[in-house]
Amino acid sequence: TVVWLRKVLSLSFLKRAKAGEADAAPVVETSEEDNDRVPEMDDRPREEPEAETGEDAPEVGDKGGIELLPDMGEKGMVIEVPRPDPVLEVDRPAGEEPSEHVEFGVERNDDDLVEQVQEPYNPRLDLENYHYPTLDLLKHFDNDEPAIDMDEQNANKDKIINTLRSFGIEISSIRATVGPTVTLYEITPEQGIRISKIRGLEDDIALNLKAEGVRIIAPIPGKGTIGIEVPNAHKQIVSGRSIIGSRKFQESTFDLPIALGKTITNEVFMVDLAKMPHILVAGATGQGKSVGLNAIITSLLYKKHPAELKFVLVDPKKVEFSIYADIEHHFLAKLPNEAEPIITDVAKVVQTLNSLCVEMDTRYDLLKAAHVRNIKEYNEKFINRRLNPEKGHKFMPYIVVVIDEFGDLIMTVGKDVELPIARIAQLARAVGIHMIIATQRPTTNIITGTIKANFPARIAFRVMQMVDSRTILDRPGANQLIGKGDMLFLQGGDPVRVQCAFIDTPEVVDITNYIARQQGYPTAFFLPEYVDENMAGGDSSEVDMDKLDPLFKDAALLVVTHQQGSTSLIQRKFSIGYNRAGRIMDQLEKANVVGPAQGSKPREVFFADIVSLEQYLEKY
Repeated sequence: TVVWLRKVLSLSFLKRAKAGEADAAPVVETSEEDNDRVPEMDDRPREEPEAETGEDAPEVGDKGGIELLPDMGEKGMVIEVPRPDPVLEVDRPAGEEPSEHVEFGVERNDDDLVEQVQEPYNPRLDLENYHYPTLDLLKHFDNDEPAIDMDEQNANKDKIINTLRSFGIEISSIRATVGPTVTLYEITPEQGIRISKIRGLEDDIALNLKAEGVRIIAPIPGKGTIGIEVPNAHKQIVSGRSIIGSRKFQESTFDLPIALGKTITNEVFMVDLAKMPHILVAGATGQGKSVGLNAIITSLLYKKHPAELKFVLVDPKKVEFSIYADIEHHFLAKLPNEAEPIITDVAKVVQTLNSLCVEMDTRYDLLKAAHVRNIKEYNEKFINRRLNPEKGHKFMPYIVVVIDEFGDLIMTVGKDVELPIARIAQLARAVGIHMIIATQRPTTNIITGTIKANFPARIAFRVMQMVDSRTILDRPGANQLIGKGDMLFLQGGDPVRVQCAFIDTPEVVDITNYIARQQGYPTAFFLPEYVDENMAGGDSSEVDMDKLDPLFKDAALLVVTHQQGSTSLIQRKFSIGYNRAGRIMDQLEKANVVGPAQGSKPREVFFADIVSLEQYLEKY
């Protein structure tokens, strides 16, 4: 732009100068020789034209942001440094000096304690002699150390190079990373090789290597290479002791640390359940799903105190989680009227999940009163004795809900179990309630869109079909695993291949016995009591019609107007408690205004209009 402006200014100046000379100079006749003569160039330096000051001069520096410097051969730039706005001084009366200490009137919250206690609250004092499980409870395996078979690696390298070369693909380098069960070969193809051409050679490479479960990662995220995962001929066992006893796990500062196993690079793979916040586990039968759940629960038992964590275990098969029944008074939560700490009756699962929804709403009310946003801030405020227990505040432990065989629940209970699960998954993260759901049937009618949308973290063990892998991970890959704890972990980005830690049933029994022998709480952690509106009425013959509720007639008009006999409708419209709304519904049923409860269906309304209802209610 500067060069172009320079030319424009120079040409306009020369044209005006020539026009002026032509007007003043006389006409000179020239001959043909003079016309054919080439004019000689003037070697004298030409003076630069002066900048125009008239109206025709362009204001380049003001409008365009570029200033022409004296040296027209170089480009200039205007740098503007914004100046901060001046600070306005406060007007004070004459003779008054500014005070060094300004006093503010601080209004205390009703939920805050007026007097500060000397030391913070310690939730572990109830079980101050509790000892965490020791590492010697876990079994040590001799072959859990990484070993490299150079003959196998060189043979696989040669087979991969020859296979690619037979299809016209040359590589410039190859690098092997040996894991516990899988070796990752990173290859760098020559220039001009299409990645899709290599990606389509999975079956050919598996055929030449005589291996099952060959998986190609093209390209590896963050690297300019292509990965080929090949199972090892001699697989190593990743013991739970090597994972739990690792420095990474012992020094972890996660709120809910979970050690799943080891990656291909033999690094301990850990995640924080509090940040995930829910996990969906799926895989075919016998591929390590139950062992993975034991690894998750054991990791939490090794790092959390009974005052800080509670489990709600749902086991429709009745045999998977029965080994955890001994730690009922330490880590388990249940309904007040339940005898068994492990929920095995499918009919009681919905009631337990609805009870967790009540617990979630209660915790949110406490967070609102404490003016905090999550359970971590709330507990920190409570530990520092800034919340008054007389106002209902209490220390909140984390609650982890583990549901095994979710597919069986869907088939038995139906969609009634999906609604509370979706509500907990959407809202319960901030109040410390987290869910882990496992199923061996990863189909779309089991893992619905509502479930997938609220479970961002997925663990996929081996499945038999690619469509099942797409249901779990939204991509293929789980159908190419080799089983026996080989899994893919997905959270946000690309899946990570992990060999799950092996924690056998005898090890879990030893851990639970070690905890059960110690002092525990008098009872399990009781969840809020939940009464189903369809079961709240009980026997209508026990209702006393001589003591009708003042809202009886208004509730009858409401039910007939909406043609819907629902306890929750009465509760919402009149802003009353659930127990009172249930009693009113019992009275309406006794008065033959509505019919009896019909399971999940609404009650039948016997009156079609308000006129006939008013005539009927005159006798009450």
